[in-house]
Amino acid sequence: MIKYWPNKQSIDLNHAVVNLFITTKKKFIYNLSNNSNYHLYIDVLNNIHKEKLFKITLNELKKLILDIIQLNPNKKQLKKLSYQILCNITTKISKNFLYSTNQANYIYIFNINEKYIYQTYNNLIAEKNHLLINNLLIYLIFGSSFIDEKLFIFNKLYTPHKHVQILFENFIIQISNLTVYYLFHKSLSLSQIINFIQNNQLSNYSYISTRSIILFLNNLNWQNLIYKYINQPKEIYSSRYPVWLISTEGIIIKYIYTYRLEDIQKIGNTKTFFLCCLEIKDILIPKIEKIIIIIGKYFLYILINLFGNIIILMIRVVISYLQK
Repeated sequence: MIKYWPNKQSIDLNHAVVNLFITTKKKFIYNLSNNSNYHLYIDVLNNIHKEKLFKITLNELKKLILDIIQLNPNKKQLKKLSYQILCNITTKISKNFLYSTNQANYIYIFNINEKYIYQTYNNLIAEKNHLLINNLLIYLIFGSSFIDEKLFIFNKLYTPHKHVQILFENFIIQISNLTVYYLFHKSLSLSQIINFIQNNQLSNYSYISTRSIILFLNNLNWQNLIYKYINQPKEIYSSRYPVWLISTEGIIIKYIYTYRLEDIQKIGNTKTFFLCCLEIKDILIPKIEKIIIIIGKYFLYILINLFGNIIILMIRVVISYLQK
């Protein structure tokens, strides 16, 4: 039997939100290693610190929901605030994670402040705030009836509970990843990053050495570049959105359908160029493959016939020689 998410503010919605927090927190005892084909910045952390970061993120989300309920904004106001909300929660999680490692002095090294996040993550957060936090907060605070009708493939009044759980887990993982990205990628030099990871024993066994950490960060930079100009435009064009989930096998990635026409209109010229190249490739390569297969068949047919005729000719020569 499919369990549906409450469609309006009620006691049922409050209970559903509380159960969502409890259910998700229980999953943190699972194996939290990345079991997908994509690298995440949180991969550098061992399970202990990854669980700690997830709990901090979960706790900050809880505080955020309570603060929003007290402010009592409407849907339009919440949408306008979603970008600032995402910046603020990333700042708080970053500070709390640093304090949890007993490294308060690193606060000054990282120089965590909202202004810096606005400058550094303007494009990154702007791309994520609509799908990452805005819709999730609407589900958690207002209920499914306030979601745009065309956003997902099902009737918004019959939103599966599992769907909201997927968005919830995805938020925890992606915000945690965004936090580590902020801390490691932009705020410190490479030597400071390595010292911070090694001195506090944050890394898992795969990233103990300096070389492995450098290789890990380089792979992430390369992956981000490919994603930005190739994979992300393909996802937008295909109306797909990647979601990260916590399973018994580890962290996995799945894709959900979502309406992304607005995102298509925001794609820049460079991304559009790469997207056109991919579309041309998708059109031409199957036809080229078909032509190559046909040519190969004809070539093989001619080769077999030629070889067969040579064999027959040789047999006739041998027979003729024997008869003489």
